[in-house]
Amino acid sequence: MSQSEILMPKMGESVTEATIIKWVKNEGDKVKADETLVEIATDKVDSEIPAPSEGVLVKKLCKEGDIIPVGKAIAIISSDVAGAIDVPKNIPTPEIKKQPVATANTAKVAVSEHSEPISRFSSSGKFYSPLVRSIAKKEGIAVTELESLSGSGKAGRVTKNDILAYLPGRNGSKSAPAQTYTEQPIQQKTMNGSAPKPMAVGPNDEIIEMDRMRKLIADHMVMSKHTSPHVTSYVEADVTNLVLWREKIKSSFEKREGEKITFTPVFIEAVVNAIKELPMVNVSVDGTRIIRHKDINIGMAVALPSGNLIVPVIRNADQKNLLGLTKSVNDLANRARINKLVPDETQGGTFTLTNVGSFGNVMGTPIINQPQVAILATGIIKKKPVVIETPQGDMIGIRHMMFLSLSYDHRVVDGALGGRFVRKVADNLEAFDINRNL
Repeated sequence: MSQSEILMPKMGESVTEATIIKWVKNEGDKVKADETLVEIATDKVDSEIPAPSEGVLVKKLCKEGDIIPVGKAIAIISSDVAGAIDVPKNIPTPEIKKQPVATANTAKVAVSEHSEPISRFSSSGKFYSPLVRSIAKKEGIAVTELESLSGSGKAGRVTKNDILAYLPGRNGSKSAPAQTYTEQPIQQKTMNGSAPKPMAVGPNDEIIEMDRMRKLIADHMVMSKHTSPHVTSYVEADVTNLVLWREKIKSSFEKREGEKITFTPVFIEAVVNAIKELPMVNVSVDGTRIIRHKDINIGMAVALPSGNLIVPVIRNADQKNLLGLTKSVNDLANRARINKLVPDETQGGTFTLTNVGSFGNVMGTPIINQPQVAILATGIIKKKPVVIETPQGDMIGIRHMMFLSLSYDHRVVDGALGGRFVRKVADNLEAFDINRNL
């Protein structure tokens, strides 16, 4: 009877570990080749690990909630389907990071080398780097106390500077008794500054717990509004040529390529060309430093069947022609909806596009996808009577019009730059060549 280890797969250059969220098969279950064994999650993407061949799941080496490094064994599978199943003993288990259990009155105690570590992701979805976890362990900071810190890093992460700045005012020496830190929800204040009363839940109300992805989205959105002073500028664009062009080529394109062409790749192309002219929109803020990105990596918001949202990224979008952008948009959107993205495909974006027009919305005021500084919303395309200027004078015509709205970080993008950028995107769309080949 041959046995083989199932390893935590590599999911991208920037991903070093993943969380076991659900075992689909139990010990002793027969599995077919490519049948799902376990569901795993990184900070943004959930995925599945399939069985490499037919066999029997002999032993699970980790539990749901464990955080496993890439390349470590998570299970043992046997190729002997018909034979008796003997669970092997003394199998080395992978390096597992357990989710710590902390209570509100957890006291600060001396930390030994055998203390249970703080996990990479807290129960609320907050991320802690290895360095931050190491400092917290050395200083005896419990997970509930760490949860109370506001992070200045990417996606609200607690950085080394955040935790080091917190230490001097923390009850003096290491041996001092700890304060009680509990995780408190963010609450609005009433007009007189007091906290509102708890929300009443009626007998006909339904309470729905947020799933893991919704918690991450909520955290990210609140953090973005706290981080960046948002300003939104609007323009209206005449996209008649674009609409007529798509109507003309969409059938032949679908027959030739086996997929549909939408407006999204054209919007992305217009954004990329605007960034080339106004590169200070393609930046990030790091304290008092502005980081200007040479790569143009465009994130595109995709609504999932669950109602959640994910933003896959088209890397080096400026190096793709319109056909290449169309292929990338369709591929990423389709795989996002069936949960087949890999973690690297949702990271590294420098600018984001969200098409609110796909839901029939005229315009929107999108929230910036940190650590970016701008996000563009494209509204629905509608026929309108508009004034057309001609050499013979003004006339009224029916045109295809749409609103573009750009939300930007007023710390580094002023109204002049934000307004010029969204206007440039509109100009690029209005100048679209109706006779263009694809």
